[in-house]
Amino acid sequence: MNSFGIDLGTSNIKIYDGNDGHTLIEKNMIAVNDRDELFAYGDSAFEMYEKAPANIHLSYPLCNGVIAELKYEQILVRNFLTDMMKGNCHPADYYVAIPWDVTEVEKRAFYDLVKEANVKAKKIMIVEKAVADGIGMNIDVLNAQGVLVVNVGFDTTEISILSLGGIVLSRLIKVGGLKFDDSIRNAIRTEYSLIVGGKTAANVKNTLRELEDDNEAAVVYGRDIVTGLPVERAIPTDLIDSCLKENFATIIDNVRVILERTPPELAADIYKHGLYLTGGASQTAGLVEQLASGTGLRVNLSDSPMTSVVDGLAKIIEDDHYRTVAYAPR
Repeated sequence: MNSFGIDLGTSNIKIYDGNDGHTLIEKNMIAVNDRDELFAYGDSAFEMYEKAPANIHLSYPLCNGVIAELKYEQILVRNFLTDMMKGNCHPADYYVAIPWDVTEVEKRAFYDLVKEANVKAKKIMIVEKAVADGIGMNIDVLNAQGVLVVNVGFDTTEISILSLGGIVLSRLIKVGGLKFDDSIRNAIRTEYSLIVGGKTAANVKNTLRELEDDNEAAVVYGRDIVTGLPVERAIPTDLIDSCLKENFATIIDNVRVILERTPPELAADIYKHGLYLTGGASQTAGLVEQLASGTGLRVNLSDSPMTSVVDGLAKIIEDDHYRTVAYAPR
């Protein structure tokens, strides 16, 4: 089956190949030099991030869940698909996941991206990201049951109520893994007069649970503001916890806003089944516990939070039962 499912995440791009069932996961990042020539893309571009000279421009073409640099994103999609098709693009159908709480113009950009990317698209179908999330987590989203899905991504968190294969309510907020990292960087800078990179902050966030289990501090390397010299510091996990909690509180407040607007029958379903948590940043230590206490709901964490959207696209491609949730834009 010559079909591809594309989930354009701000941090990672995920593409499912219907021919062999393989899913590509690479950093959604591009490196171009002064002459606007492609220098690197994907994981190899990310390795250069925060280390490249001034003549090499690195960027995430997506920002806050929407396409900010269409030309760069088209180059990325075309190169990834060409790699997956062994250097030669064949005519194919494409299923693209898009966020719901964005403007019609921003939604259209996802469609135009694939249409104009020179990848011989026969048919381009749109799938709401939250619906794909639900299907990817093995939830029967087609029946008349209220489902609350919270997807905590790199730049944004999408909070959605699903029923009958569609979205009843949805809210996209600009809080995600990047905000968590920035909070960690700011706390380290304020408390220790130390400037650390984004990759260092992300590593601290990702290893926080292990550090707490082992009762160890997070060892970081950065530049001392006072002396300007590179130094090593041990950062207590309490400091990391406290700055993450502020971001978690924002997510919880927005979940509660959505729940307050949810029709009572759907709210009853959600109370019975709990909320479903997914997205790359959903694994951050302490988030599940705070969400549970802040909402009073059971939190069901996805088995594969990074790939739940693309897993849902794969099921839509393979199973005619779910094909009704995909549509062509007018």
